Amino acid sequence: MADQRRGLGRGLSALLGEADSTAEGEAAWPADGRDLPIELIGRNPDQPRRDFAEEELEELAASIRERGVLQPILVRPAPGEAGRYQIVAGERRWRAAQRAGLREMPAVIRELDDLKTLEIAIIENVQRVDLNAIEEAFGYRDLIDRFGRTQEEIAQIVGKSRSHVANAVRLLGLPESVQLELRAGRLTAGHARALAAAPDPAGLARQVVDQGLNVREAEALARRAQAPARPASTPATQAKDADTRALEDDLGEALGLAVEIADRGGVGEMRIRYGSLEQLDELCRRLTRGGGEGRDL
Repeated sequence: MADQRRGLGRGLSALLGEADSTAEGEAAWPADGRDLPIELIGRNPDQPRRDFAEEELEELAASIRERGVLQPILVRPAPGEAGRYQIVAGERRWRAAQRAGLREMPAVIRELDDLKTLEIAIIENVQRVDLNAIEEAFGYRDLIDRFGRTQEEIAQIVGKSRSHVANAVRLLGLPESVQLELRAGRLTAGHARALAAAPDPAGLARQVVDQGLNVREAEALARRAQAPARPASTPATQAKDADTRALEDDLGEALGLAVEIADRGGVGEMRIRYGSLEQLDELCRRLTRGGGEGRDL
């Protein structure tokens, strides 16, 4: 986890053209900040973060009243608005500073184009774990649709795997009701990935939320929904003994995926169903890992 945070810090510093991070997981913000009138600062309409928890804003405002703003925000000259500035990173601090009654805000000014502005905003929020899964997905999709960034390029910028970026963007294909549960924090990205390939993800999401299921339980629910229904009288069902079914359940539990074994007198096949590239990556990691300490199968 620490390596991932350091990677994000380096990515942000590189985009700013500054030195590397001064502390693990924190970008090396330059010391050339200055106070700007708070009314001359505005939010960036393309900021990926949309949801700001009221309780967190109030806590931060109380801290600012007591200790002031400890880290300047990053701004750029507002496009088409002479004398005004647009927030690149630090909107939550800006909102809390207004609640705290500040008239000025410490800020670092940089000349940045739209692409770098969006990249920095995404990195800063991902680094602070401020974005929910849907906000993160919209940010990645903006980089792809508006600026032609590839998933591999985005992965390098934010310090994530390509499959993480691909799976994040795929969440935008979920029904709106499921996306709302993600934004509200009632579902995690892990829940959503488990449900994405299943039939009726909206209905399954309601079950997950109502029953308070964890990710592993949501994966099991999705597997059951994906399993093809077979009449009880089919030969395949009759031939599958209790030991085979128990082995399917054990392997499915270990892998977190749907497993089906078709045995015919000691010869047969085993099928493993996955619902996302991330699940496939994890399966390959487990199957290709050598023996010895650390094996999880």
